[in-house]
Amino acid sequence: MASSDRELTAPVDLCRPDGRLDPAAVGWSRRPLHRANLRGWGRTKRWEYWCVAAPTHLVALTVSDLDFLALNSVHVLRWDGPAGRTRPWEMERTALVPFGRGVALPEAVAGSGGSGTDVVVGPERPAGGRVRVEILGEPGGTRLRARCLAPDGLPVEVDVFAALPDGHETLGVVVPWDERRFQYTSKHTARPARGTLRIGDETLAFGEAGDAWAVLDHGRGRWPRSVHWNWGAASGRTGGRTLGLQFGGRWTVGTGTTENALCVDGRLTRIGEELTWSYDLADPLAPWTVRTPGADRVDLVFTPFHDRRTRTGAGLLANRTDQCFGHYRGSVRAEDGRRIAVHDLFGWAEDVRMRW
Repeated sequence: MASSDRELTAPVDLCRPDGRLDPAAVGWSRRPLHRANLRGWGRTKRWEYWCVAAPTHLVALTVSDLDFLALNSVHVLRWDGPAGRTRPWEMERTALVPFGRGVALPEAVAGSGGSGTDVVVGPERPAGGRVRVEILGEPGGTRLRARCLAPDGLPVEVDVFAALPDGHETLGVVVPWDERRFQYTSKHTARPARGTLRIGDETLAFGEAGDAWAVLDHGRGRWPRSVHWNWGAASGRTGGRTLGLQFGGRWTVGTGTTENALCVDGRLTRIGEELTWSYDLADPLAPWTVRTPGADRVDLVFTPFHDRRTRTGAGLLANRTDQCFGHYRGSVRAEDGRRIAVHDLFGWAEDVRMRW
């Protein structure tokens, strides 16, 4: 197997003709380079997860195909609403599609502007528990649209543009468990966003003051039956810089690679070592810490204010998720060695146990 932590600079196929991992695909990149030419059924997983956050609210859209089931969802969280609201307001709609009928995710990043990369799922006017999600390539970025009905019947509509400025770098990495089980992920942070979220008669804005940011988790791979992971991400302006945090843990241990990186003013700083995560799931809203062991490359405390808690057991699928939203404080060091102070950078940290 090729070195797991080499930098790739040219396009490459993820798989060989027999469907196994191509050793030439193993490594990481500063922009999406992999063509996810996956073959086989049953352990193949494909998804696009977008989260767009403003200082008081966020929306997350998911389109996924797990082979035996597709899960497409719209998630809204609002934590600074009308006077008298003391707790965050949350809404989620997830449409389950047996065997992924009607969900076709491309080999490249959805909505990346190439031929055949646009994705549209769900009816144009969704009713009940159904959702409509559109991921569309446009000049300079990606258009995200969604519609659904909240559980209380209020219509929810999203229309956001996630810009990808010229030269803005992203993290692409292949995580190789072995030649039959592997994952390609493209993680984008600190993408400027602008648009609207409508809930009933109320309209919430993204990016009017240049303070909304989009994060993408693009995934294509063939997974083991059970897996446990951490994921943390955050975007915003802090210490005079535009900073994106991308951290992963647990699932990459022993593979020779990580999905850890900083995006500083659009330039990627690769972190090739595993991070140390410290938290207590008995009290997930207590502070978490994320650090580079024995160094100060990453030295952060994450203080959550809301836990998106999911417990699912549905046939082949079992999911135990604590996705905590809050703020990062501390410091990181960029590629040039300069220390960046992190002050109240909004993002999330999660612990997920999945059987699929």
